[in-house]
Amino acid sequence: MNDRKPYGQTMRGIAKKDDKILVVKRHPKSRHNPEQWELPGGKCEKEEYFDETLIREFKEETGLDIELGDFYDAVQVDYPHKRTVQVIIYVDCDDFEVKISDEHTDFKWIGKEEIKEFYEKGLLTPSLRKALEKNDFEI
Repeated sequence: MNDRKPYGQTMRGIAKKDDKILVVKRHPKSRHNPEQWELPGGKCEKEEYFDETLIREFKEETGLDIELGDFYDAVQVDYPHKRTVQVIIYVDCDDFEVKISDEHTDFKWIGKEEIKEFYEKGLLTPSLRKALEKNDFEI
């Protein structure tokens, strides 16, 4: 059992605007999944509550202040050095003026058809792909 990889927890948020969701494009120099599109969010820090993580990470990555909504799903993603459980939660925003961080190169508000197109072209991160597959592409 010593060959088991440790777990980490990541939080992701689904922000909606006019039946579209916000996705951000990972930087080409990202360690994992470079240039793929993902939901905003990030890793939980030691001794940080997961809701605090999502609020902090969403603000860092998008410049948006959010309030947490309902649970959407959770998926496990395995990396060479660890496993992560990614918890995805709906979020509410009062403002939609996105200002992306240096971790990302672009953002988009995409609808269901574009989500499917990104999926078919392999442009989405593994965690977002898994969540969409589990939920028949309903967000």
